[in-house]
Amino acid sequence: MRTRLLGILIALTLCVLAALGLPLAAAFAAAEQSRVVVDRLDDAARFAQDLPTSGVSGLESALKGDPQPAPGDLSRRHALDAEVVRYHELYGVRIGIFQRDGMPIAVAPADWRVPSSGWGDQAFQEALDGRRSHNPPQVWPWTPDRTLTVATPVVRDGDVVAVVLSESPTGALRTRVVRKWLVIGAGEAAAMIVAVLLAARLTEWVLRPVRTLDRATHDIATGRMNARVAPAGGPPELQRLARSFNEMADHVVLALDQQKAFVADASHQLRNPLAALLLRVELLGLELPEGHEEELGGVREEGTRLARVLDDLLGLATAEHARPEPEPTDLATLTLARVDAWRPLAAQRGIELAWEGPALALGLADPIGFGSALDAVVDNALKFGPAGSRVRVMVAVRREEVAVIVSDQGPGLTEEELSRAGDRFWRSTRHQNVDGSGLGLSIARTLLQAAGGSLTFDTAVPSGLAVTLAVPRATRKDGPRASGQGRADQGLTER
Repeated sequence: MRTRLLGILIALTLCVLAALGLPLAAAFAAAEQSRVVVDRLDDAARFAQDLPTSGVSGLESALKGDPQPAPGDLSRRHALDAEVVRYHELYGVRIGIFQRDGMPIAVAPADWRVPSSGWGDQAFQEALDGRRSHNPPQVWPWTPDRTLTVATPVVRDGDVVAVVLSESPTGALRTRVVRKWLVIGAGEAAAMIVAVLLAARLTEWVLRPVRTLDRATHDIATGRMNARVAPAGGPPELQRLARSFNEMADHVVLALDQQKAFVADASHQLRNPLAALLLRVELLGLELPEGHEEELGGVREEGTRLARVLDDLLGLATAEHARPEPEPTDLATLTLARVDAWRPLAAQRGIELAWEGPALALGLADPIGFGSALDAVVDNALKFGPAGSRVRVMVAVRREEVAVIVSDQGPGLTEEELSRAGDRFWRSTRHQNVDGSGLGLSIARTLLQAAGGSLTFDTAVPSGLAVTLAVPRATRKDGPRASGQGRADQGLTER
């Protein structure tokens, strides 16, 4: 999100800078060309003043070799020629004074004539109409072959008697324009850098509460219900959202605690009446005549099943209230101990219970909680595995976690059923005849999540269900401080 928001701000900044910089660059180029055009017009006006006051008749007679030219016309013609040549040599500008029919009066270089096409011809025709070249085509830095042509009419007694035409090279003009543009570009680059820095700070300021809120939401979603959003900066709207989130989290925790307390209290309070009811059923069975053993056995079975459900509910409530501190645990030793404890039951059901794994597998886990979760998973595998099949318990040390995979060769679950496995009281419609409350795997998942672990389900190969119990990996320097204690506690649980 930060990248997208920063990209939007940078794109908007670029648009604003382009909207300001492009017209400014065009204005600078136009101003530089206007300055050159004004200079050429002033020079042309000065040359126009050097023509005879009576027009060009005196010069024409001098050019034609008239033996009686007007006094001073011949010397003025030579002076005008010399001035035009000096102007061309000094500035490199082609310049000429032409009669209305295009015949040159004074021109430099000597072979230059009025252009027969293009802007030069258009400027000459406009000058014949009495208009000066105020708006020649704009010269840009990427048009190196362009020249700047300016024409000025010479007016005597209200008539255009001649035209001063100049054609200037634009190299210096283009150089000045490029320098101006470099200054503009440097200014816009500096403005862009400042804008990027400000945009980065702005996005950081805006998104800091969002990231904090995201972390708190993730913590709550993964079971750490005490996570809250600490007061932080940012827009007032996001600060109000953070406060509302904390209030919502408090209400959710309160509701969950009330629900867990109700489940624990209800299961605990129902156990004593149920035990008394089962005792009365047994006493009633002693007084019933023969032939009612089947009905009495059904009542006993349902009572025993109800007692198991209440025990599982109490165990689930206890697991949900538990907040154990994970510690480095040798899961290889702990898993082997639990496999040895389940082997007699597996042999009784005709199932091979196999174990494999490394000699040491350090993981951050609660030994008692992990052992109880593993018991629930192994019990589920033995319950659904057919006689003569194999249940495999494998310990795997991965890059960031230690996993215990329990796979059976039972009927397994479909893709849709895998997504619901581990839900409370959920059982596959194909397995309703198998004894159980549907809470065993839910208790296992709750125990693992309470200590920072996870429980996942997948299809085993070639058939069956594979359940993975995973906890974060511990380093060797932490040492297995709980493996022996875990075995002792598990032994007490077995007895």
